[in-house]
Amino acid sequence: MIVMLGTGPHGRGRGGSSSAPGLGVGLYGHNGHQIQRLLDGHPRARLVATAGVPPRLLPGRLRDDPSVRRYGSLAELLRDPRVDLVSLCSPRRGDQAGDAVDCLRAGRAVYAEKPAALTEPDLDRILGAARESGVAFREMAGTAFDQPYLALRSLVAAGTIGTVAQIAVQKSYPYHDGRPYDDEVDGGLIGNAGIHAFRLIEHAAGQRITEVTGVCTTSGCPPGRNLTMAASLTMRCASGAVATATVNYLNPAGVDRWGNDELRVFGSAGMVEVTAGETRGRLFVGDTDRGRLDAVAPAPDYFDRFVGHLLDGAPMPLSVDDELHPTRIAIRARQQSAPAPPHREVPA
Repeated sequence: MIVMLGTGPHGRGRGGSSSAPGLGVGLYGHNGHQIQRLLDGHPRARLVATAGVPPRLLPGRLRDDPSVRRYGSLAELLRDPRVDLVSLCSPRRGDQAGDAVDCLRAGRAVYAEKPAALTEPDLDRILGAARESGVAFREMAGTAFDQPYLALRSLVAAGTIGTVAQIAVQKSYPYHDGRPYDDEVDGGLIGNAGIHAFRLIEHAAGQRITEVTGVCTTSGCPPGRNLTMAASLTMRCASGAVATATVNYLNPAGVDRWGNDELRVFGSAGMVEVTAGETRGRLFVGDTDRGRLDAVAPAPDYFDRFVGHLLDGAPMPLSVDDELHPTRIAIRARQQSAPAPPHREVPA
């Protein structure tokens, strides 16, 4: 159940005017992929308030817009009756579940940066608050709905490669000195980066993960620092398929993409892959190379899908439980994959 927006006194939401786009959005924090640029000229949503977002991060037109109110806290932002939806990039990811619950109980829909929560009780607390309030909660979970993953998803769902038996994912980001060493800030390597691998297995390859095991290491971390740099994860899926994920902060500077990502899905009749940092996709069926994936079909931004869901009741591509299941797997993987200390040579 969701509370449909667009039912305010002017049919434009909680307190908007009939001359403005329908959804009033408040931004809280900038610890992650905040959506300010999506709101610059958005046809159906408008920025009305911010808290914890420096003005310099806003596009020029929004930075200078006198109707965009700036607040000192999330609590103050939630008292603004024009806010229908809050986009959460909380300063500490460990606090974000509580922030989400506060928003939902205040009657505001939530669009949250990943991971939405760092513990399963907190994740269940979010889901419970959404059910009790009747207000929609969504994570920024569009990984599998951007091209070329959307094309791969369609082929797998259509049975083009037969029964899926194995999935292999690589998610590699570069290291930089700004990487937090406290998982409570951004979810750590598995919560911040590995979650994309779990989404690709579940949302693109269509395989629900039931078991996850793994090992992590701080090897490769600059001297004097203590950051988990790499993880190797193994999974079993409900269908019987198996999956592996290579996740790290070791993408070399010479790679011309921020994310050096790959996905291969092996089935009984063929294989489909997205490689070269998401720039190439290819399909093989039996003894035939079917060539490049047809990935030119438009892929609506996940935020736009959520706007349509709130304003029109348009269905989301996933239930909220399915959407958040990779987050649940990331939590479990973090809990059982504590890194061993890096190996140090001992002088003879």
